[in-house]
Amino acid sequence: MQNETHGSPGPALEGQVPPTAAPETGAEHLPGQDQAEERHGEPPVGGEHEDATTTAGEDAPSVPGDATEATALEQQAPTLAEVLLAVEELWPESLAEDWDKVGLVTGRPEQPVRRIQFAVDPTEEVVQEAVDLGVDLLITHHPLLLRGVSSVAATTAKGRVIHRLIENGMALLTVHTNGDSAVGGVSDVIADALDLHDREPLTAARNGLPEEGVGRVGALGTAVTLADLAARLCGFLPSVAGGVRVAGDRDALVQRVAICGGAGDSLFDDVRACQADVYITADLRHHPASEARETARGGRPYLIDVSHFASEWLWLPAAAQALDNVLEDQGFPVEIGVSGINTDPWDFILTPHGDGEG
Repeated sequence: MQNETHGSPGPALEGQVPPTAAPETGAEHLPGQDQAEERHGEPPVGGEHEDATTTAGEDAPSVPGDATEATALEQQAPTLAEVLLAVEELWPESLAEDWDKVGLVTGRPEQPVRRIQFAVDPTEEVVQEAVDLGVDLLITHHPLLLRGVSSVAATTAKGRVIHRLIENGMALLTVHTNGDSAVGGVSDVIADALDLHDREPLTAARNGLPEEGVGRVGALGTAVTLADLAARLCGFLPSVAGGVRVAGDRDALVQRVAICGGAGDSLFDDVRACQADVYITADLRHHPASEARETARGGRPYLIDVSHFASEWLWLPAAAQALDNVLEDQGFPVEIGVSGINTDPWDFILTPHGDGEG
């Protein structure tokens, strides 16, 4: 149903923020450069590409330099409707959770799409970055309109985003829990980085294949200590203020790993049922985490809590590459990039001791 390719992301867009630049959020570096070089062989965005403006097809023209080139590219470019068909092939809307709001938010089906940008959040800064780059379609993981609104006036943050999108003729598309559940989704990318084998979904998809569903469970090739596993995560996740938090004996050996990129504290029953040694997820709240530790009596599953943004950003380069592959197979020259903006909401953290141990 979908490509399971996790190769290098689509080419960066001209003018895109390089991953080594310090984001305004205060993080040490932009997400994913180190691990992307290891897993994909090249930086996810703004790195040392031979041609930073190369389009999806190797022989396709880059940014048009005259009216003739512009006309040719316009004729070859897919419509938004055609891109949506490719997206549906990769991340079917039927895989989305019932409560979720995925799919097209703004845009006309007949409009041409020459440039696509992936991002985690549709914030004003992310949208302005896309406007500055001449993006036609912004694909974000998180929905802009998850909950109902009664106004999209430009006096509100969401209203300003809607106005900026429409005024600049930019389409916005949400790939959220359908991107979580699909093969090659958010949790699969983390599992790839950890080199987990014998993988299966943490929870099966109601409307999908056996290998589709939220979260993943798999095994490391050899057992490692809980501290070493946390250090591996810290090494390839984007650098954000919150870092990586761990609950459990740092010297305990772990091998069977459960993962849910994004918020996953509603899945503890599934984690216990799969007999995982450790559970990696984000946004662990006090009470669910405390109750999980009490239920385990201080034992397994141990908990590793990471940044929501960081856990989901890792998927963006893989998603960009997967969409690039599909569109290229169809003969469409589209430039695809990944936003260089860190949208983790936290700027800095204070701890009692420099090593993070209380």
